[in-house]
Amino acid sequence: MFQWSKKVVKSVTFNPGVADESLLTLVESHLEKEPEKTFSDLCKEALWQSLCVPESVRPSPQSPPPSTKLPAAGGLEPQIADLQSQLTDLEERFFAKTSHRLEMMERYLMQLSQQVAQLGMMVNKLQVIQTSTQSPPVVEVLNNTHTNTTTTSAVTPPQEVDPLISRLSQYLDDF
Repeated sequence: MFQWSKKVVKSVTFNPGVADESLLTLVESHLEKEPEKTFSDLCKEALWQSLCVPESVRPSPQSPPPSTKLPAAGGLEPQIADLQSQLTDLEERFFAKTSHRLEMMERYLMQLSQQVAQLGMMVNKLQVIQTSTQSPPVVEVLNNTHTNTTTTSAVTPPQEVDPLISRLSQYLDDF
């Protein structure tokens, strides 16, 4: 196996073809966007990815010098303003969504309260009707003249007829 010295310099040749020229243009634009990286760093990253080496095995990237870590003060203020604007927009959307959900829940609670009140009234009506129909039965003794036997039957008092049912029964009879 070939042993390299501590520092090995390899060169990359870009030929005067469309593919190589466009690749060189992309490399230059990428390096302009990230001035802390060198062409050597870019080549190494591409080789690591091309050779499918897991990231756990790759060496950790060296941190750039302190002077290039933070943008200049003039470039930092617009970024801060942009972040504040984004945060404000996010908060507004969050609160609008939350308030909409709260309104929906309040509406549902109101509907449920009304339904519970209606059910309570219906239960009360049923209790009143049941208590009025549960009066003690009247026992009536009948004499049958042909068989001379006595029969007993329970007579219930007439039940109250709901006016709505009586009105609807007229339409039902017509139908």
